[in-house]
Amino acid sequence: MTTATATATVTATAASSPLGRLLALGRAETTLLMRNRTALFMALAMPLMMIGAVRSMLKQVAQHSQGLDQHAAMVNGVTGLILMFVVYYNLTAAYVARRGELVLKRLRTGEATDLEILGGTAVPSVVLALLQCAVLGVAAAAVLDLPAPVNPLLLMAGLGFAVVLLVALAALSSAFTKSVESAGITTLPVTLIAQFGSGLLIPLEVMPDQLAAFCRALPTTPAFQLLRLGWFGTDGSAAATDFAGTWAEAAPHLGLAVAWTAAACWAARRWFRWEPRR
Repeated sequence: MTTATATATVTATAASSPLGRLLALGRAETTLLMRNRTALFMALAMPLMMIGAVRSMLKQVAQHSQGLDQHAAMVNGVTGLILMFVVYYNLTAAYVARRGELVLKRLRTGEATDLEILGGTAVPSVVLALLQCAVLGVAAAAVLDLPAPVNPLLLMAGLGFAVVLLVALAALSSAFTKSVESAGITTLPVTLIAQFGSGLLIPLEVMPDQLAAFCRALPTTPAFQLLRLGWFGTDGSAAATDFAGTWAEAAPHLGLAVAWTAAACWAARRWFRWEPRR
């Protein structure tokens, strides 16, 4: 199925409701994703390959830092990497590809709103990332004998903020990406900042205090800290707490997550490009 055929199918079969149009766009995008071997590799194989890198780096860090919970840091790091590669990188490339093929421009002539078009394109990447995170959580709990999440609500909030933020950042990054091939370059700054500044590869608690404070204010850090706090009851800066105590610890992260997510959504809406430059 070509991109044009998939788009025509969506136009012909989309239901009149917003949810129907969203799901129809998601089905078409899923078909295209399944036929793109490069995108599938980045979505499925890359996060698994990064598990070894995260584990190796955390072992080196643990040699110079007493009391580091390697299991908690590894689960949080791999979860973040899954979201970064599957949602952020893949979706940036998808937006660029659909824009270059004029799919986005044609879809805007139909009933679907701008938000439905962007959301429908994001559905396969988001669903795949969440499934991978769920499998990782179950496997980690079984193999590493990890405890049940201390605050599942915070865990879900962290996932929600991370997904919305990364979808918005993907839309924003696509505005500065001329081709699918260059997506690996334009997404590199955000990817590196998240890996090394948001505690995915190097936990924040092993950093100097001033550097850790700066990293906690980065766009992707609050959501990932909420994930860790919701599961393990600590973000690394304080002792583990119970369900009630986690809310007090989460307040700064929640505030920053709301602010950064709102800013990213505004910027994506302001600068997103629906058709190629002429």
